[in-house]
Amino acid sequence: MFSRLSCRTLSSRGQRTLSLFSSSGSSNWTKVVSDAEKIVGYPTSFMSLRCLLSDELSNVAMHVRKLVGTQHPLLNTARGFVYDSKNNLQMRGLVVLLLSKAAGPSHAASDLLTQDMVSGIYPSQRNLAEITELIHTAFLVHRGIVNLKEWTVSDGPLKDMQFGNKMAVLSGDFLLANACTGLAQLDNTKVVEMISSAIGDIVQGLYYENSNNVEENSLTDGIDMAAWEEQAFLSHGALLAKSCQAAMELAKHNEKSQRMAYMYGKHLSLGHKLNYDLQPFVKSMGEPATFSFSAAPVVFHRKIVGEETWQQQLQQAKTMRNQLDYSKLLAAVKSEKGVSSAVDLCCYHGNKALEAIQAFPSSEARSALENIASAITKF
Repeated sequence: MFSRLSCRTLSSRGQRTLSLFSSSGSSNWTKVVSDAEKIVGYPTSFMSLRCLLSDELSNVAMHVRKLVGTQHPLLNTARGFVYDSKNNLQMRGLVVLLLSKAAGPSHAASDLLTQDMVSGIYPSQRNLAEITELIHTAFLVHRGIVNLKEWTVSDGPLKDMQFGNKMAVLSGDFLLANACTGLAQLDNTKVVEMISSAIGDIVQGLYYENSNNVEENSLTDGIDMAAWEEQAFLSHGALLAKSCQAAMELAKHNEKSQRMAYMYGKHLSLGHKLNYDLQPFVKSMGEPATFSFSAAPVVFHRKIVGEETWQQQLQQAKTMRNQLDYSKLLAAVKSEKGVSSAVDLCCYHGNKALEAIQAFPSSEARSALENIASAITKF
């Protein structure tokens, strides 16, 4: 049986960052990922190699090279597309593969040949993992589009930003088109419906995020935790949750198995988002203290102290140039229970992910999934 995670206190010493999709370079996290990749058969950094070697993307890459030397964010995304030692961009595919292996073949899958399985995973499930990564990467590229209304001379020549935006749109659309083509080739209407709805969820989530960013700039009222969880699921959790469910559908597992896979992906994603939001509040000092007003600890803090007190804290944090001193705001948030409440919620989602995975037989793959769920609750 798994051990339930305890998150009563945060130590002020020896804190480390361990997250699902953006690791801090911890040797422990690296080992978790390395062991998991061995279980599924090959490193997930090679998952989209077929797409990377295509003639179409080669042409796109030739144009992207023109951005070298500029400050356009598309370059950073391109560098980390295959593998980046600091960012595990392809962890979603790894989770899908691990779940596929943990669940194994279904008794109802009489028309699926077990001899076609590689490392206990059907070819269609591997294709699904690739599709999931292509969709995620497509939206990463699209997120890198620069708002030219906020462009300044310090950002570099305007023509470079304009060209970078065009390439970001083209590259993201190309990856998304390849994902949709691969999705159709799975020849499963239920899976097509699941992943298509996940794409719609991401778009809706990004719309909410952009709306919050506009509100944040004007320092208007924030969101409550119910709205935060809904938005976090749409933009960060829907794709993984529905991809996990789709992997079970491809192997013809029953509705209970599909539901448990969905719940694992959902809670894992929400736990990761909380881990990410908590980083500015739990990491060692010395780095610039910047954070979003829609981060979970801030949302909790605003609810605890009330809007009037929050507005007073904002005014007190303003400098002579009418800019915000984030270090003062950081201290204000840490002085209350917003951070500990976010940590507790992170551990709650970690535990729910662990509970969901218990529906599958004990195996190396399940142990790897348990290790990943545990890792997102460590700071």
